[in-house]
Order: sequence, then structure tokens, then C-alpha cells
Amino acid sequence: MKIPNKNSLSFHVLLAISGTIALLLALMLLLRLFTRHGSEFEIPSFIGKNAQELTQSGKVEGFVFEISDYQFEKDAVPGNVLKQDPAPGEKVKKGRKVYLTVAADEPPTIKMPELHDMSLRQAQIILENQGLILENVIEKPSPYENAVLNVLYKGHNISTGTEIKMGEKITLVIGKNIGDLPDEETETENATE
Repeated sequence: MKIPNKNSLSFHVLLAISGTIALLLALMLLLRLFTRHGSEFEIPSFIGKNAQELTQSGKVEGFVFEISDYQFEKDAVPGNVLKQDPAPGEKVKKGRKVYLTVAADEPPTIKMPELHDMSLRQAQIILENQGLILENVIEKPSPYENAVLNVLYKGHNISTGTEIKMGEKITLVIGKNIGDLPDEETETENATE
């Protein structure tokens, strides 16, 4: 095989190709060293552990911790980890930040949503989404079938926008078609029979 002349086009093309291949190989090697490819570990579960101890200790098992959110759960121990990201069992590198959702010691306050004139079903969905509990439904004669007429908290009217703790119990007064409810005369007739 004839060796190309240093001034020929084929020599320069071969030189460019071999230089590109050498550069790519060097970059791949550096990238593998820099990203510590193949040195991934399965992240352990930190759920149920005290978040303050994890964050104050700096690194635990090679991971850095940061509290990203507080969430109230009725049966959870305040200050303990409820969730973590990345999740337990995922493959990650040492030194990775682990974001923690921590149990709050008391429920957050929310503003009472507007429920008047909504259907009972819509009101139930809104209450659930806000973290409130529908304790009781009282039917009251009304031409507006199944519409929320009034909202009660601890037996008293509660206005839209009033601050209330999440998890509180709410009573809804809904309309019941007048024709479907027995009137006083029907009730007394049934009682005398």
C-alpha cells in the first residue's frame, strides 16, 4: 500500500479522521471519570427517621439532605420523614441531594372555600381537596334540589374565606325539593293513625 504524501488531500482526511477519533476517545474517558460511571448505589429508605438529625449531620451514608416540604398527617410523628426524592431503592451516586417531605406538628390553615349554590357532590369534592371532612348533611325544604344552602362549622355559620385548620369537620345544609319532604300535616296524620 502506498503511503499518502504529506501534501495530498487523502493524508489530511486521514489525519482529520484519526484526530477526531482520538479526541472522542479522550472525551469519553474523561466523562466516565468525571461522572463516576458505574459507581451508583441503591438509596436506602430514610422514611420514618428524624429529618432534623439527617439535615444537621451533614452527610449520612454519603447523601446530602434538604427539606423540601412539610405535610400534616394525623398519625405521623412530627419531624419525621414522610417521603423522599429519590425514592428508596433507586440507583443514585454518592453525594446526591435527597429531598425530604417532613411531618408537620399541626395542620395548616386554609381559607374556607365557596360552597353556596353548588351541588352536594361538587361541595364534597372541594371539601376533600381542601383537606376538610364532611361530617353531616342536613336537608332543608327548598326549590333548589341538592344545592348547598348553608355551611356550618361547630354548629355555626362559617363565611367563605374564613381561616380554618385542615382536617376540621363541616356540616352542609342542602336543599330538598319541597314536594319530596313531608309537611307538618302529613306527619301529624301519620302519627295519629
